[in-house]
Order: sequence, then C-alpha cells, then structure tokens
Amino acid sequence: MSRALVLGEKHHIVAFKGAGFDVVPVEDGARLLQELVALSRDRDLGIVLVTEGLARQAPEAVEEFRRRSPAVLSIIPTHEGSLRTGFQEMRRLVESSLGIDILGKD
Repeated sequence: MSRALVLGEKHHIVAFKGAGFDVVPVEDGARLLQELVALSRDRDLGIVLVTEGLARQAPEAVEEFRRRSPAVLSIIPTHEGSLRTGFQEMRRLVESSLGIDILGKD
C-alpha cells in the first residue's frame, strides 16, 4: 500500500497525522532538500505534500524530487493564506505542454 507523507513546519502539519499521513517536520529549505532526496528512493511513497512557504524556500528540492520519484508531490497552502504557488506551477506546466496559457494570468 502506498504511503502518504507531508513535510513542512511542525505547527502547520501536525493535524495531518489525524488523516493518516506520516509527518516530517522541516524548518528550512536546506533540510527540505535533504529529506526529499532521501524520500525519492522510497518506492512505497504515493503522495507527498509540502507546505507552500517551505517549497518557495527551495524550489530546486521540489524539482529534484519530481525528477527522481514516481510519487506525486503537491504544494499546499497553510492557514496563513495561499501564495498561489500551486496554481502558478500548474499554469507553467500547462503552458509548456500546450504552448499557450489557457489558464490566464493572475
């Protein structure tokens, strides 16, 4: 069975334990890179959620994980509000696939 995991600042992710996620507290971008590189070798991992603020600190960590792992990685907003990182990523991917921006600018 695939595992679900969430990485982020401890105060943002602790509630995910109640939903069955494994939680990995990470406080900075350098540590996020280390954790994601290690997790990219875990073939039982199905989905990884990363808090938006943390993902913005280390976008290269997110890209590296996506290159190395078949698991889905999604960036999630916190109670502090969305920075629209997930939407911007989706728009960039759709635009690179289709050659046009069908989702529109912010």
